[in-house]
Amino acid sequence: MSLTSALLYFTSTVIATLVLLAALVALYFKRSWSFWRSRNVREFPVEFPYGNAKEIMTRTMSFGERIARLYEECQSLGLRYCGFYFFTKPMLMVTDVDLAKTILTKDFQHFTDHPFYVNEEVDPLSGHLFSLQGEKWRNLRAKLTPVFTSGKLKMMFQTIVGCSPEMVNLVGKGIGSPLDIKDIAERFTIDIIGTCAFGIECNTLLNPNSDFHKYGKRFFSSTPFEAFKSFSALTFPQIFHKFNLTLVKKDVAKFFTDIVFETVKYREENNIVRNDVMHLLLQLKNNISIEDDGDGKGHFTKKGDGNSLTMNELAAQAFVFFIAGFEAASITLTFCLYELAANMELQMKVKKEISKVLGRHGNKMSYEALMEMTYMEQCIYETLRVHPTISFISRLCTKTYKVPDSDLTINKGEQLHIPILGFQRDPQHFPDPLRFDPDRFSTENKTTRHPFSWLPFGEGPRICIGMKFGVLQTKVGLTALLMNYKFTVNPKTKRPIKLIPFGHSTKVDGGLWLDAVKEKI
Repeated sequence: MSLTSALLYFTSTVIATLVLLAALVALYFKRSWSFWRSRNVREFPVEFPYGNAKEIMTRTMSFGERIARLYEECQSLGLRYCGFYFFTKPMLMVTDVDLAKTILTKDFQHFTDHPFYVNEEVDPLSGHLFSLQGEKWRNLRAKLTPVFTSGKLKMMFQTIVGCSPEMVNLVGKGIGSPLDIKDIAERFTIDIIGTCAFGIECNTLLNPNSDFHKYGKRFFSSTPFEAFKSFSALTFPQIFHKFNLTLVKKDVAKFFTDIVFETVKYREENNIVRNDVMHLLLQLKNNISIEDDGDGKGHFTKKGDGNSLTMNELAAQAFVFFIAGFEAASITLTFCLYELAANMELQMKVKKEISKVLGRHGNKMSYEALMEMTYMEQCIYETLRVHPTISFISRLCTKTYKVPDSDLTINKGEQLHIPILGFQRDPQHFPDPLRFDPDRFSTENKTTRHPFSWLPFGEGPRICIGMKFGVLQTKVGLTALLMNYKFTVNPKTKRPIKLIPFGHSTKVDGGLWLDAVKEKI
């Protein structure tokens, strides 16, 4: 065979191979993208190779916003559910609030798990309550539930309040200049979580470059590759298990693990007792059950059942408590302040309530006083409606499920999503949904709509365990600031607000900037 003939043969073989591979890839995508159609479920037009996830992967829209858009399309067709694809992964979206209620409560046994990657051997911090599955989740949830009761919150209350004076001082120093309210809220919540979860004075309000702030922001930021990796772990966790991949960045994992181990060692060697979450977790590590007596004095009862927390489990719970408290609480405080600054009559109403309630309590911020601030709570709930910190609920089918009043069966291992953002901005549930109106959460108005149209903390047995703690620290922050200042929106803030996907979080384009003037109540 001549050289020319050999080259032609080689070239034709390569071309044929490439054509065959292309045909196989096309066949794979075509077959994958017929999953819902073959089951008589309405689906949306796809784009190669993203499926319905192009906006997510090109970072022009967050996952939650994309699901909300799909929800709107589905609702316009009068459907209770519809199918979509993350690349080739089929996912079901529930668009009916009654069906969502059934799945999250009555039929919870079919959807007990979140579909998130957990590998405690190679990625110990992934083994936290939010991601754990099956019996391990049930056992840990039962152990940790008493940590966040009203009695334990009372026990930690003064620790939380102790972080507020530095925030008030920081705002005072910034009078006359635009205030980056998200940065201030982050530093406040980090100081709270640092002292409540780790027993460490972070002093982030004094030092914005503290390690806790650095590694907290590091966790929530990511490169495009890291973002793709996170979404891949949600959709194809089996690949991560097969190759023992990690999700928590190594430097972040090392920082938090070292902090927890050092804190535990110091406390146990020196018999340190503090009114914080770390002390409660230590009781569980030492096989001491926590009982809620309602008085906030932290009573414990010895239980020799051998089901104590390991050090890695303790570290994972402290880690997720920090991450959730840092991001979710700071976002809520930020947006609530922004909405009150943009609606001065509402801000004045909150300030009057603070003045009136504190007047009944000797002008001191107490747990009981904050529980009486019902209008402030309505403002927080309305903030969580318009700006939810988690915009969708994910569930993994753990037991074959026949959808009520339909011919659809969801098989074990399939994923579904409930669009929190879609429900909460649906004019059917909340007329004029983008208008900030705390009266939507008055006692009277709450009874007029479906209770599952508002789901910022989830619902059912997997409802957010730290919900009360999050609302409490937001109330402390709002009270401390509104007792001393009046806020308005600085022109530097771009309106209307535009959100930019950013790693595990979402940022506001250009930031949220407020002006403050002294105005004591």
